[in-house]
Amino acid sequence: MKFNKKNISNLLFVILLILFFIPNTRGMMQIFLTRIFSFSPGIVEVDERTQVASYDWKLHGVNTESMNFDTAQGKVVVLNYWATWCPPCIAEMPSLQKLYNDYKDKVVFVFLTEDDDPELNKFMNDKNYYYPIYRSLSAHPKPFQHKPIPGTYVIDKKGNIVIHKVGAANWNSDKVRETLDQLLAE
Repeated sequence: MKFNKKNISNLLFVILLILFFIPNTRGMMQIFLTRIFSFSPGIVEVDERTQVASYDWKLHGVNTESMNFDTAQGKVVVLNYWATWCPPCIAEMPSLQKLYNDYKDKVVFVFLTEDDDPELNKFMNDKNYYYPIYRSLSAHPKPFQHKPIPGTYVIDKKGNIVIHKVGAANWNSDKVRETLDQLLAE
């Protein structure tokens, strides 16, 4: 068999396909491919932005202090719904951790999950993540939707949703950082 570019690319495709059907490698492949194909999220056009209806939302802090979301009113917020078992969530977490590292003192970060503590603690320790995790204790305010996950919102100081992304994204992009810097300057 002669190995040319076409044969090599076909062989690689078959190997990737097989890896998707092996249970132990499926999740890793999904995470790997999702990271490759995750792009910066889009900005919601100004005339299409939705406003947060209410900030009254009780949140239980898993690895941080509990809070009422109303303490975030008037601030720039990054709100992310995620789970430890969700490959697209896992794929975007390194970029969210990097964003958190650089903006944690300027932006309110809320990472919401329904996972149990043992899974959360193992995940956080294994990945060396330390962003603040919360569980909702009351109804999610409109217009937030907690399914499907991952779902992420960037909210300006006036309560307008500037970014709403369902699915994995690269949150450590120049575009997101420029957007946050603009929102912080307003």
